[in-house]
Amino acid sequence: MEAKKENMDPALLARTAVIELIVTGTWVQDHLSEALKPYKLSIAQFNVLRILRGQKGKPASLSCVNEKMIHKMSNTTRLIDKLLKKGLVDRIICPENRRQIELTITSEGLDLLKELDLVITRTERKLMSRLEEKEIDNLIELLRGLKK
Repeated sequence: MEAKKENMDPALLARTAVIELIVTGTWVQDHLSEALKPYKLSIAQFNVLRILRGQKGKPASLSCVNEKMIHKMSNTTRLIDKLLKKGLVDRIICPENRRQIELTITSEGLDLLKELDLVITRTERKLMSRLEEKEIDNLIELLRGLKK
């Protein structure tokens, strides 16, 4: 849908912008999912691993992980269970509060992330390759401005 700015109804302009955001977001997710497919990881699982790596060896509670997720999910427990089965995270029962579960990334998880860093960086660069650096900066500012 090509939007002509002059004399466009503001409601239609807003709708066109929202549709373009959704379509572009889906396009980005599809490419990232495709890059992760050979590793049998979803974007959400990859995000959990990155969050746990960011803890620098310090355990994270399930609620801490959930707060930092890009996509807030109700099924974070199921996501963690899949990562546990793959040996990428460890679950520790908190000694102070036996009902609280803490998570850490395993050495296997760290090794996988090291490999994925290259794969995802290459994918992100490819996705942005049609834009100049200044255009990318402008895009970031515009997107941040939407959330203010």
